[in-house]
Amino acid sequence: MYIKIKRIIDIILSLIGLIILSPLFVILIIAIKFDSKGPVLFKQKRVGINKTHFNILKFRTMRTDTPKDTPTHLLENPSQYLTNTGRFLRMTSLDELPQIWNIFIGQMSIVGPRPALWNQYDLIEERDKFDANDLPPGLTGWAQINGRDELSIEAKAKLDGEYVEKISFWMDVRCFMGTIISVVKSDGVVEGGTGTKKEIA
Repeated sequence: MYIKIKRIIDIILSLIGLIILSPLFVILIIAIKFDSKGPVLFKQKRVGINKTHFNILKFRTMRTDTPKDTPTHLLENPSQYLTNTGRFLRMTSLDELPQIWNIFIGQMSIVGPRPALWNQYDLIEERDKFDANDLPPGLTGWAQINGRDELSIEAKAKLDGEYVEKISFWMDVRCFMGTIISVVKSDGVVEGGTGTKKEIA
């Protein structure tokens, strides 16, 4: 029952977000265009509900010569590919804002497991153990407020499984508020890293 209510909440909040944040979108678009050549938006094939694929939207933070479909943590010295504006966008998580559109059209939810790259087979396989691939992926999630880039693949999947078990309105509120705090403090951001600092027992 909550899943249906959750979708209604997603539509309402994403529409409000698109309207209210439109001036910020314009500012960021101008900054990206002035900083480097290339498109404003970055599209990447990700895993959605029931392991279907969709194109996630982000503000472009890297140069156009960055290897495609490669997780940041697998790049050699990933920071070398970041644009000046991109560093700021990643540090503040503002690069994720275009995903509000993914939420509005139903490809994502505000809260849920972060969508894996189509070729992150290890993460997808781990999530299968916890039925975490059966939910719409989220802009933020339980794993994002409990370690983010610092977590190993196994730890992320386990936390995604906890979210599946405890999914509710209050769980979503907890994740959303925790995300705001994490973004302000830049908690768990390890550029090019994963599983480098924290494990879940």
